[in-house]
Amino acid sequence: MAKKNRHKDLGLSDEKVLEMYEMMLLSRRIDERMWLLNRAGKIPFVISCQGQEAAQIGAAYALDKEKDYVLPYYRDMGVVLTFGMSARDLMLSAFAKAEDPNSGGRQMPGHFGQKKNRIVTGSSPVTTQVPHAVGIALAGKMEGKDLVTFVTFGEGSSNQGDFHEGANFAGVHKLPVIFMCENNKYAISIPIEKQLACEKVSDRAIGYGMPGVTVDGNDPLEVYKAVKEAADRGRRGEGPSLVETVSYRLTPHSSDDDDRPYRSREEVEEAKSKDSIITFAAYLKEYGILNDEKEKEMNDRIMAIVNDATDYAENAPYADPEHALKYVYAE
Repeated sequence: MAKKNRHKDLGLSDEKVLEMYEMMLLSRRIDERMWLLNRAGKIPFVISCQGQEAAQIGAAYALDKEKDYVLPYYRDMGVVLTFGMSARDLMLSAFAKAEDPNSGGRQMPGHFGQKKNRIVTGSSPVTTQVPHAVGIALAGKMEGKDLVTFVTFGEGSSNQGDFHEGANFAGVHKLPVIFMCENNKYAISIPIEKQLACEKVSDRAIGYGMPGVTVDGNDPLEVYKAVKEAADRGRRGEGPSLVETVSYRLTPHSSDDDDRPYRSREEVEEAKSKDSIITFAAYLKEYGILNDEKEKEMNDRIMAIVNDATDYAENAPYADPEHALKYVYAE
């Protein structure tokens, strides 16, 4: 019996799934480089996407990059790269340089925002982006625009009032919002069983009159399918959806965190064996879409991009000190 070709069933070509894998690998390599730069004392802070690339890229590929708005949370490097941010953009942010498109070097890394690519600026308090996504969806509906908003957050911050108020408003008004919870098992150091009384974050959806689904966050195709269905539903005027992607944060919470006191090395090593960078590559090789030679070419191409971005950002100028209050007050 022939094996089921899952990506073709979803309407994805061989070229498209290879592109998705390349985007996953680019996210991982930029992130790894940022850790090295941080440990070398060159950049101050890293908040990592490692372990969550499949969920981020699977979701972003299910959206319309010309129409939809994304309101990412701080780990969403895969989402913003897919929506048009470049490796240079991200490195400029990490080095806090004047050209940083997110904030001109003012904000911590992970505070993504780029108007031309419909990436809406986030803020440090967690989950404040959820009501913003709901507001944009309401505006789009009032103006008769064909758009959905896509907003992400961690399972820990799904306990914040912003999530519940945003979800309730979107449910009542049947707004085209996709709420995607990237459940990576830990809210900084607090494991999921100490955060939720319900079994899954998606169990909360029924309280707001929307469908909720939990999928394997290490499988980009499963996430693509769930988000595509949610987007189609939103476009048809059927309202919001809650998608929970379950993966694992492979790094400490941030470059300032030591995760050894709150989780065992065995647990982390087991999670690394399910790493989507490995498992999705194996899937592509199984179908002859990827081979060792293509993988090496891809990795070499990505490392050239990462090296260029690092060199460019490191040598780029800082903002002038007299610009500290620029964009703070009206001029």
